[in-house]
Amino acid sequence: MKITALVENTRLKSRPDLAVEKGLSFHVSTMDRQILFDAGNDHKFCDNAARLDVSIPDVDAAVVSHWHHDHGGGMGYFLKQNSKAKVYMRQADNVGYAFKFLGLKFDVGINFEMFDGAEKRVELVSKLTEIYPNIFIVTDLASKHPQPQGNQYLYTKGAAGYQLDSFDHELMMIVKEDDGLVIFTGCAHNGVLNMIDTAAELFPDTHIKAVVGGFHLVGLPMFNTIGGTKEDIEELGKRLMCYSVDKFYTCHCTGLKAYEILKGVLGSQLEYLPTGKTIEI
Repeated sequence: MKITALVENTRLKSRPDLAVEKGLSFHVSTMDRQILFDAGNDHKFCDNAARLDVSIPDVDAAVVSHWHHDHGGGMGYFLKQNSKAKVYMRQADNVGYAFKFLGLKFDVGINFEMFDGAEKRVELVSKLTEIYPNIFIVTDLASKHPQPQGNQYLYTKGAAGYQLDSFDHELMMIVKEDDGLVIFTGCAHNGVLNMIDTAAELFPDTHIKAVVGGFHLVGLPMFNTIGGTKEDIEELGKRLMCYSVDKFYTCHCTGLKAYEILKGVLGSQLEYLPTGKTIEI
């Protein structure tokens, strides 16, 4: 498997030509299929793809991890450049999504008008779905462990007003190759431990090669805080070490401060995945 970070919050120092943003998009090449996992905020992932020799028109399927604009906002640009791929999203209630802190409120939801005219290409998923042989979208996520503390600032807005987001609009993707699983988390708002547990329950006795994506350990992004305490992040690192996972690749909403704390626990088992970096698993 080959994974390229098309966009996230940082970039390789050797690639100043690549755009960055507070968003996420991966290109995944596996088993003769090309998958776009998330599409960032806008067109930046497409611009970067051209500079990274990734052909957006050749992508076979696109997956949106959850209904926030920093992961699905660029899908309109994707649909213009790609004429064949389906876009997979989790079935969820039609509500608004917002960030709230004290008196501040920001809309963080996807603008679904970008799908006008392309509705037949969007598939809303409500159960375990194998989109291609051994490439799975998972919607029923375990809940044994608490969700990240940074979720406390994220809300839905419906008929009853603002409610804390339960993240029932989030999914994860699992790719099962001959030598093991690779788990894609998006932001892991449901908790990275819960996502690993889910994969282990679905594929018992199957080796997990890697977990790839954000872990949402940031607190208030505008102040670059961590969600919880340093001790909380260290405890998460210790719990991650208990799983039989070869490697963790993270970025975006994990936050650089939390990443450094996790790195102190996980060492070489943890690696940052900035814009422009390609890994082979």
